Amino acid sequence: MTQQVNTAGTQKVWFITGSSRGFGRVWAEAALKRGDKVAATARQLDSIAGLKEQYGENVLTLELDVTRPDQVKAAVEQAHARFGRLDVVLNNAGYSLVGTVEEASIDDVKAMYDTNIFGAISVIQAALPLLREQGSGHILGTSSNLGHVTLPVIGYYCSSKWAFEAIHESLAQEVKQFGIKVTIIEPGAYATEFGSPESLKFAEGLDVYKDYKDEFFVGLRNSERGDPNATPDAVLKIVDAENPPLRINLGSNNLASTKAAYNERIAVWEEWDEVAALAQGTTK
Repeated sequence: MTQQVNTAGTQKVWFITGSSRGFGRVWAEAALKRGDKVAATARQLDSIAGLKEQYGENVLTLELDVTRPDQVKAAVEQAHARFGRLDVVLNNAGYSLVGTVEEASIDDVKAMYDTNIFGAISVIQAALPLLREQGSGHILGTSSNLGHVTLPVIGYYCSSKWAFEAIHESLAQEVKQFGIKVTIIEPGAYATEFGSPESLKFAEGLDVYKDYKDEFFVGLRNSERGDPNATPDAVLKIVDAENPPLRINLGSNNLASTKAAYNERIAVWEEWDEVAALAQGTTK
């Protein structure tokens, strides 16, 4: 097939987790179509076999469970050995736990964090020595507008994105000295496979929340969703930028809701600032 030209003028090498569907698949194909090289990973190798068939030697497909740090390290090193460098490391693997704070079990929450947080950390820690040695690299993390605002019923998922944001913000400050860039990508609601059984886990429900959750899901189904196939140009502009942003929204609805949430928080902090000041005390 005819490949799109890389407008940055330099072929990039990507390492992407969660490449089988959703944003991971869309962005992997966008990179490959313009002539970049991609190490595409997924829990089930057959789910990304089509990439190898279509893009040949420009893609390395690897089976990867990000909850296994040893497998993560081996996959990152294999990708680096194959292509000689890593320019873009994209942490995209993740899923949502559906359930109220009372309903979800501790084991359910731990399992989600194993993928959404500890899996991402494993990828970062495996890649950093290689990126430091080459003196360059760009770490991307797929977060969400729910890294700034929250919704009921998926509060634990929101909490994983808040943690994800904090980790990457600290990381950006720590690795800037090595020539490594960090960008947090914050999509709004999109018509991806994120609502599929592979991307959702449901906590055991309690009858007391049934009506509330039914109403919540009706609202979700009726919400406006973006087209995931409209996102690659934005992501490619980020990785091609000389000075990419630490954070970028994807979609047109995030900014208003995030600004509203922060304005409300600031108003409450200001209202209670005198009480807060009383807690300062004095020291000699």
